[in-house]
Amino acid sequence: MISLEGVRKAYGSRRVLEGVSLSLTPGRITGLVGPNGSGKTTLIKLILGLARPDAGRMLFDGVPFDADGLYRARIGYAPQSPRLPDHLAVGELFAMLRALRPGAAVDEAMLESFGLRAEWGTAVGKLSGGWRQKLANACAFLFSPDVLILDEPTAGLDPVASGLLKSALRKARADGRTILISSHILVELEEFADDVAFLNDGALRFAGPIESLLKETGTRRLEPAVAALLSGLKVV
Repeated sequence: MISLEGVRKAYGSRRVLEGVSLSLTPGRITGLVGPNGSGKTTLIKLILGLARPDAGRMLFDGVPFDADGLYRARIGYAPQSPRLPDHLAVGELFAMLRALRPGAAVDEAMLESFGLRAEWGTAVGKLSGGWRQKLANACAFLFSPDVLILDEPTAGLDPVASGLLKSALRKARADGRTILISSHILVELEEFADDVAFLNDGALRFAGPIESLLKETGTRRLEPAVAALLSGLKVV
């Protein structure tokens, strides 16, 4: 679905991504992991079209990303710290999103499961952090996108809401969607991710099935496996 080939990105003299090649395939959940400053946010911005690579190719269904960004209509995105229009009520926000995509099919399953209709008349700015995260995740799922990109999606969620999100992700995977999740909660990623992409100092140090990473590092869990990569015990 999405392929990055030798992608490089720098801001001035600071190299942020250095020759990253990564494929995100339908029907699989990829966990994007790495320490702070490793390049995860920049990689996501490139996929979303919020930044342009300095070198390399980026393909969507085998076609280079178009300059008009039309492919973005097929992506649902939830940021770590959602910046939403605080003056709008929750219901008004969803009405605005629908108006921006007239005629598009709408999936309200996540909206309903999170109980967001109970906050329909509440101004977004008055929502707690957990409710704002629910809102951001529901917006990401709203138009049944082919690709889901979620940045720390369970941050601030209570256990029930977190479980509902994980169930929705598993269903999205079963439906053949392409899913990329950036998270520092490795124990949680291990519950539902199929693959892991590990970035460090702007370079992709590992990309593949979690089982392969465990085998490469001689560990049984994702957290010690990533720790092994960070320590330089095994870099592939």
